[in-house]
Amino acid sequence: MAASKAPERPISPHIQIYRWPLPMMMSILHRITGAGLYVGTLLMAWWLIAAASGSNAYTTFGSFINSFFGRLILFGYTWALLHHMLGGIRHLIWDTGHGFEPNEREWLSLATALGSIALTLLLWVIGYLTMGGAR
Repeated sequence: MAASKAPERPISPHIQIYRWPLPMMMSILHRITGAGLYVGTLLMAWWLIAAASGSNAYTTFGSFINSFFGRLILFGYTWALLHHMLGGIRHLIWDTGHGFEPNEREWLSLATALGSIALTLLLWVIGYLTMGGAR
């Protein structure tokens, strides 16, 4: 009896073949920013504890947050907060039963991404102008 050859089957889509839709990427990023907000909340708790602990502790916190690395973390925290908020608004729109058409899903996802970047930059520019520039 002749050996039978296994039938050829299509290759399953995987990360190298499958194109990730923008709503899926925004959903994953929404979860990542939620985890990042946890770390940022620890930073906020450090700020409050330092303020309650006295001038030495607050000076230590201030020197960290005013460093380049501290400002970078604070900038990332601001972006994560705004991105997570806009993602929540996008989900709220979906909860009302709207925005499920393919072009609407793409538009809402793009608005979430671009809106979070624009709002972060706007907030930081306003903050710097209000504080009198970089210190």
